[in-house]
Parts: sequence; C-alpha cells; structure tokens
Amino acid sequence: MRASRRSFLAAGLAVPAAGLSTTTSTLRSATPAAAPLSYRTIGKTGMKVTSVAFGCMITSDQSVVERAADIGINYFDTARGYQDGNNERMVGAALKGKRKNLFVSTKTHAPTRQAALEELDTSLKTLGFDYVDIWYLHGKGKPGEISDELIEAQETARKQGKIRFAGVSTHIAPAIVDRMIETKRDVMLMSYNFTMDQANTDAIDKAKAAGIGVVAMKVMAGGKRRIKPGDKLAGIFQRDGAMLSALKWVLKNPKVDATIPSMTDMDQLDDNLTAMTASFTDADGKLLAGYLDHIRPSYCRMCFQCDGTCPKGLPVADMLRFLMYADDYGQFGLGREHFLALPEQTAAIRCGDCSSCAVNCPNGVRVTERLIRAQELFA
Repeated sequence: MRASRRSFLAAGLAVPAAGLSTTTSTLRSATPAAAPLSYRTIGKTGMKVTSVAFGCMITSDQSVVERAADIGINYFDTARGYQDGNNERMVGAALKGKRKNLFVSTKTHAPTRQAALEELDTSLKTLGFDYVDIWYLHGKGKPGEISDELIEAQETARKQGKIRFAGVSTHIAPAIVDRMIETKRDVMLMSYNFTMDQANTDAIDKAKAAGIGVVAMKVMAGGKRRIKPGDKLAGIFQRDGAMLSALKWVLKNPKVDATIPSMTDMDQLDDNLTAMTASFTDADGKLLAGYLDHIRPSYCRMCFQCDGTCPKGLPVADMLRFLMYADDYGQFGLGREHFLALPEQTAAIRCGDCSSCAVNCPNGVRVTERLIRAQELFA
C-alpha cells in the first residue's frame, strides 16, 4: 500500500513533463495585461464580474490591488474586521477614482441590528464610498445566527441606498443554505475547494436553484504558497502549480459565479489571472491528488464532523482554521486575534493536559498535534 501511494504521488509530481508546467509557463509568458479575462454573473444581481476576483483579506500592498483593477479584475472583497479596519482603508485608497467601474463587498461580524448598521457606516467612511455592492453577514455557521434583526439591518441598509445586495459568508454552507433561501438573501460566500465533500457541491446546487449567487473563498485549501524550511515537497508542488490547479478546480464548476483567492504580491496576481481561461486537466487532477496527500495531516477540510466531540468544548475546526491563517497565510496576527476572541475559559484549555484525545478526524488531520501548536502559538 505504501509503495502504491508513493507511486501515485510520483505520478502526480511527474505531471510537468506531461504538460502542466509547460501550460503554466506558456500562460505566464503573456503579459498580464494581455491575458484574457472571463466573466460570470452573480446570481440574480446582474453583477457581471471576473470569474477570478480579488480577496483582499491578507493583502497589505496597495499597488497589487491597483494593478489588478488596471488589468481588469472588477470585484474586490474586504471586511470591517480585516487588519483592524486597515484593509478597508487600503482597498478604498487603491480603488479611489475607479469606483464606478468596479464591484466591492464588505462584511460585518456585529451581532445586533444597531451594531451592524453602525459598522456599515464605519465601513463606508473608511472605504470612502457611498455604498457597497454586497454587504455580508460574516462567518455564519448556524441558521439561528442569521437572525431576523440582522436580516432587518440588511434590508434597512438596502432601502437607504448603502448596499445593493445582501449576502452571508460561511464556512459551513450546507448548514445555512436553507436559511438563506428562506430569508431571500442574494449572495452566499462560502468555503469551497477540491478537498471538500459532496455536501458543499449540493449546497451550491440548492442555492443556485433558488437564484442565490455563489462566491467561493478558501479556494486553495489553505494556500500553502509559503514554503517552510526543509519542506522540499511543498517546493515541488509550488513549482508545478498546485495552487493554480486548485483554483482551476473551483472554476470548472459553472455554478460558482466568482472566486476570491487571496493575492499578496504581483506573482500571485499573475498566477491567478491565468486560471480564468485555462482548462482543468487530468494532469491537474493528479497534481491535486498528490498535494492532498501532502496536506492531509495538517489541513482541516471543514467537514465539521468533529463539532461537539471535544468533551472540554473546544471548537476544533475553528481553531484549526486560526492556525491555518498563521501557518499557511503568514498572518499570525489574524490567527491570534480569532483565538483571543474565544471565551476565556475555552482559550485557557490545554490539550496537553488530556491523557488522550476524543476527537478523531475522518480525514486524517493530526488534531491533537495541531491544537497543541495553536495553543502554544497564540496563547
């Protein structure tokens, strides 16, 4: 079995000779400005956006956002909580003077109607805009979290002309899609990538059947573009374009209206542009199979089957996501901010105090090891 797995992995890594690296290299040789763009319409909003849009969450270099807009990317996603509000400020400055030709979304984590509307006003002031195209209720994982008063806040903002469309962002789309349909939200921003199970694809189908637009985030399964010292295999996957293959995998689903991969530098921008018109091939599939094997021990696929299984009440999937921000995105501050927002008694729990772990990940994540690292890193 071990030899077979190694042979399969080797086959995936041999893909460049068969064509993936050649294809990627050829596409990269074109100047980004000349790269063709593809467009999709988000649900019933009428917003015709580039299929690869710009997730600004971890971007700090304003020039990357400016260049993306100049090239033709026309949808930019931020949030009130990103970088303590500085992300909205940067995005607003980068897009100043170009607003009428672009679509912009932001988000609120506020729990009440009044707090959400106040956050929206702060967002608009920080961005320097009169309105945003989509305003998301951020990070909702249960139907009850999409409360009537938050729906009312969105509808109030719509009537005031401060937002055009109302959305919800989620890491657990199957859990909240029915509530979105019930409340007639316009757009669902959801985690979606090649590691996830059929339930997420089914949630997309259900949303689209109801006329709800679908925007995909977390499209690169952790986005391991940062190579840790000594991780030669990760370097091979980076060289051979695993991240590009991951983005192409999401785009091959025609029911995904847009993707918002993170882009922190010009190289990532150039890479992502090529995905818009490049087909997903068998070679991409083999490469991703090998990559999945590589990230299996550390990457949480957000199936949430571990939910409620820790006897001490740790939100396992959430904590693994916080660690992903630090380890894979290079955003220690973001991960720690989320960790410290946990209830004090939860943040104080130490997995090392347990003689054994009750959490058993069906996908092979080394849960105890990862949680101990998160606790040591953030606490």
